[in-house]
Amino acid sequence: MSNTTVVAYAVAIVGSLTAAILSPLGEHVLNKVLAEPTCPGEACEGKNPGRQGCDEGARTFKPATDNPAVLQLRYSEECQAVWAKIEHGSKGDLVTIEATGGAKRTAEIHFDDDQYTPMVHVGDGEFEVAGCAVPKAGGADTYDYYCIHGTEATAWR
Repeated sequence: MSNTTVVAYAVAIVGSLTAAILSPLGEHVLNKVLAEPTCPGEACEGKNPGRQGCDEGARTFKPATDNPAVLQLRYSEECQAVWAKIEHGSKGDLVTIEATGGAKRTAEIHFDDDQYTPMVHVGDGEFEVAGCAVPKAGGADTYDYYCIHGTEATAWR
């Protein structure tokens, strides 16, 4: 093999590895390997909890009864962030999360029947958040506008 061929193979391999690591899946895998969130604190605001490694070790609050949209709040103490997830919605439904005195984030169901919001920063002290499931106007949902609230003292599991 000539030196030119060896260099070409090396460049191709390095390029492929770089592209794989920089892809969303590669970023997710790399975060899992490192086992540390990539955005603790305010840097998590508006970001995807899975891609940032914040879903690892996150705790959930999901009322077991009278929860028609199967709405839940997820809290990562390490990332100092909360996000909401809807599990039984319909295409076009929205899920929101809002921190009192802070940001509000919204996500729309585009496929299947579930979706989660980007994260809102809550700090490492007291906080209050509200997550809501908002059915699409005129849709065939089996629930009405529905919200749950959480604080740092909520029974997170």
